Amino acid sequence: MSTNTADAIPRLKKWIPRLRGKRIGVLGDLMLDRYLWGTATRLSPEAAVPVVDFVEQSECLGGAGNVAANLAALGARVEAFGVTGNDEPGRAFQKCLRDAGIAVKGIIADPKHMTTVKTRIIARHQQVVRVDQERREPLRAETQEKLLRILFTALKRLDALVLSDYDKGLITDDFADRVLSAAHQLKVPVFVKPKTSRLYAYRGARAIVCNAKEAGFYVTRSLADEKSVEEAGRALLAHFGCGAVVITRGEKGMSVFEETSPRHLHIPATSFEVTYARVGRTGVERGATGRQVFDVTGAGDTVLSVLALAVAAGAPLADAAMLANTAAGVVVGKLGTASVSPQELLHALADVRL
Repeated sequence: MSTNTADAIPRLKKWIPRLRGKRIGVLGDLMLDRYLWGTATRLSPEAAVPVVDFVEQSECLGGAGNVAANLAALGARVEAFGVTGNDEPGRAFQKCLRDAGIAVKGIIADPKHMTTVKTRIIARHQQVVRVDQERREPLRAETQEKLLRILFTALKRLDALVLSDYDKGLITDDFADRVLSAAHQLKVPVFVKPKTSRLYAYRGARAIVCNAKEAGFYVTRSLADEKSVEEAGRALLAHFGCGAVVITRGEKGMSVFEETSPRHLHIPATSFEVTYARVGRTGVERGATGRQVFDVTGAGDTVLSVLALAVAAGAPLADAAMLANTAAGVVVGKLGTASVSPQELLHALADVRL
């Protein structure tokens, strides 16, 4: 069943003010996204690569931190939980959290841990290269237990918990099982962006959000048409034992499957043109048709964030998914890791074609 977001716009707009003030926890792999901006007008004599003349450096929250930033931008009261190294990137990450108004009491700086940093070099509006500094290794047992104690204490005051797994070592099957069990006891809904290395770790989640490629991996076949998407969605509901599965499909929008509904919901992609803008700023060309996707960095994080926050505010999952789909349409029109504000979301809803 396909839905027209335009028909629901008056209803969807009413949910946006209700997002403010909801208490949302974000647990997951924390990363620092670092950008080196410059200009490039010549090639290196040493190799066929551009020489980038450095102009400025900027930093923002990446990984699960980007989920937290998305939630904070929409007015949620956000608490982040995770582990960084006791290093310069870790301190820069915590500063970014504080600047965004996100509580940092749930962040452990472990001297035996290394903060994941993704450094992107941007020249003339194009990403030249990305350099990753990371170690994929499980947490030390004592660090894991300390983190769980902090989280379990905080759970009782949360309206929802988002689990953002980037497969960097924080989340293991046992760890996820303990988190979901504790949340279930306290009736705190959990929204999960899984990684394909864990098949059954998220059982009991309120909703699982994955893209079409990840969904195809789980069901061991590509999702080439609507029939294969529907079969995959139903299989994943049983696979994860969760309340809902949301499959994001890029320019094809998203498909929503609920355990309580015999029919799935297809939400088409929004239809306004997006143009280039610097990180965190948007450029919408009104009156255009179709979509020019500039940068998909963080779009999945936006879907996860808005879905969790809207459900925490009382929205039915279908409405939450339509809001999330619209928000993702804004974010792909921004360069690099980005978020969406309530005002941008309202404007985007107004731009959806009737």
